[in-house]
Amino acid sequence: MSSDFEAYEQDFGTVTAEITNKIGRIPKLSGEEKTQLVLNVDKQLEEVRELLEQMDLEVREIPIQSRAMYNSRLKSYKQEMEKLEKDFKRSRIAYSDEVRNELLGDDASSSESQRAHLLDNTEKLERSSRRLEAGYQIAVETGSSRIVSWSSSSEPSSFSPSSWPSISICEATDLPSTHPSPP
Repeated sequence: MSSDFEAYEQDFGTVTAEITNKIGRIPKLSGEEKTQLVLNVDKQLEEVRELLEQMDLEVREIPIQSRAMYNSRLKSYKQEMEKLEKDFKRSRIAYSDEVRNELLGDDASSSESQRAHLLDNTEKLERSSRRLEAGYQIAVETGSSRIVSWSSSSEPSSFSPSSWPSISICEATDLPSTHPSPP
């Protein structure tokens, strides 16, 4: 009986070595070739599962005195099988650089152009803010009798005309002065 177990061990070693080799190649492939290799490894993993079942049945038939040694070997083979399955799962989801670039966009200049666009818009916003602040200061300093104040809307995330800020007219005397009065 132990000779059958040892024959299964040899088959296990051969098939798992082939699987390990193929698992290492999977992330480097793409398309139909990758699909075929994944299917092939899947079939070989099923073959290994069946070998482990046969080995388990053989261990049950071995006399009790020798069973502990074969049980420990079988346990290590099962652990190796779990490791192979984890490696196989990782290799299937590991993307090659080509697939990664396809998903994320392989154009590095695209990222640079987006960054440049963002910086341009930030500068425009800062210039507009400075002009508004300067206009407000001029209105306060010149003693304009009327200025426009903007109040914030209740829904700042909405950009429909109904959510635009309302305009109210107020007297310049109602505003706090940021500069001391001229003598």
